[in-house]
Amino acid sequence: MIQIKTNFHKLLFILLTTLFYSNNLSAQIEGANLFSIDQVVNIELDFPQSDFWSQLEDNYTNMDVNGSIYIPANLTLTDVTGTYTFDSVGVRLKGNSSYGHPGDKKSFKIDFNKFISGQNYDGIKKLNFSNGFKDPTFMREKLFFDVCRIHGVPAPRTNFTTVTYNGEPWGFYTLVEQLDDQFLDWRMLDDGGNLFKAGSNFSGGDGEASLEYLGSAQSAYESSYELKSNENANDWTDLIEFIDFINNTNDSEFETNLASHIDLGPFLSSAALDNLFGNLDSYTQSARNYYLYHNLGMDKWQWIKWDGNEAFGSYGFMGPLNPSNLDIYYYASNRPLLERVFASQALKSQYTSEVCLLISTIFNPDYLNPMIDDLKELIKNDVYADNNKMFSNADFDTNIETDLSGGGGGPGPGGSIEGLKSFIQERYNYLTTAVDCEPYAGIESVSLQELSIYPNPGTSLLSIKGIQSYPCPYVLKGLDGGVIESKILFGSEQFIDVSELESNLYFLDVDGHVLKLIKP
Repeated sequence: MIQIKTNFHKLLFILLTTLFYSNNLSAQIEGANLFSIDQVVNIELDFPQSDFWSQLEDNYTNMDVNGSIYIPANLTLTDVTGTYTFDSVGVRLKGNSSYGHPGDKKSFKIDFNKFISGQNYDGIKKLNFSNGFKDPTFMREKLFFDVCRIHGVPAPRTNFTTVTYNGEPWGFYTLVEQLDDQFLDWRMLDDGGNLFKAGSNFSGGDGEASLEYLGSAQSAYESSYELKSNENANDWTDLIEFIDFINNTNDSEFETNLASHIDLGPFLSSAALDNLFGNLDSYTQSARNYYLYHNLGMDKWQWIKWDGNEAFGSYGFMGPLNPSNLDIYYYASNRPLLERVFASQALKSQYTSEVCLLISTIFNPDYLNPMIDDLKELIKNDVYADNNKMFSNADFDTNIETDLSGGGGGPGPGGSIEGLKSFIQERYNYLTTAVDCEPYAGIESVSLQELSIYPNPGTSLLSIKGIQSYPCPYVLKGLDGGVIESKILFGSEQFIDVSELESNLYFLDVDGHVLKLIKP
């Protein structure tokens, strides 16, 4: 039976995203059947090969940068809308550290149209299945990406699924959207630009996509970045020019022109979210697990999240760092983009305002704990039924609430793994005493439930939804708190014009409720 759990905040966000990004108010975003609500999907894979597992393992071992080797299987998928069957979908194993999951429960990928051209489900061509490696709760990646998307940061959609191989229960997985042209089309409204994945590929890179300038030769970057679109053209000029700008412009040019090179508001939000959630297997620490997309429509780079399974302070290579007490301006050495952002007083202030906004709205126990409780209720029975998982049922229950000692591979003493709720509380306690949010005090009254703006980011007319009564006063403020515009909305009027504003982060005070507004 398909299990479903709704969450008001997430449904509201998904609805607004659908209205904005489809370009057609009656259209449905591709993949909505799988990702529009929280559910546990059922996936049954039937392999015709008697030695299918040996083939999958051999193909993983022999996989290289020139291509991934899939084998065919028949697939039956059951979600909230019904049951669907597909012939000859492609299946392969995937993952780096997650491949170390004990036993045969490995992460894997399916490609609907690998062997049958044009085959897809609900417009989706590929899906990723994450095995819960090093996460006793199975929730880290979904919670982190849900929060990212709620806050307007591009990230793949996720859900949960049970999987069987040839009728044998294989385990409980996180279902993760593929970052491909479908994702770019609905989320970025543009799919013609270059999409780069950060991190070493199978040709032997050093694992760091630090955005350090290595000269003008494309070959210098090919071991640390992978081009995922426009592969035939294989032109990396735009990425190299962007990295050149990051490293080689003077301070004034960098501060003034960064917003014309990258979608700045969402990037700063992304960096702040990595810091607050202790998601250090990212640009901040490992310099991996992010995508850069050159959106041709806006002629800017956009930062996309990837691989959030070690959020909530569970990254295993933190050394002496304490994820609960991590300084909000922390970054590992040789991270020129963060280094230069924090060296600019204006950009650092904008980043700090993002941190304060997140603390007052999303990153706090009052907001996150109910999300955790809802997901636990949704997945508990299926997690318990997974006999191939890395951790016990007791570990699942414990780690939702508090640290799991001796968890193996965790960043804490003895390999302990941070608990979800305990990490949130400890991190929140630290942040509320260590970060001076007084200059940004106005954002504390942000309401995520009552009012919303879309499209946001937006460039011209923005619609304010949720106004309860008219006349309704609003005040538009800049990052420094200065008033830019003060007006009154009458009747059913709900649009404001931001076409003349410069690209930046703003705050819109609507009758006492303050909302973040991003002008790209």
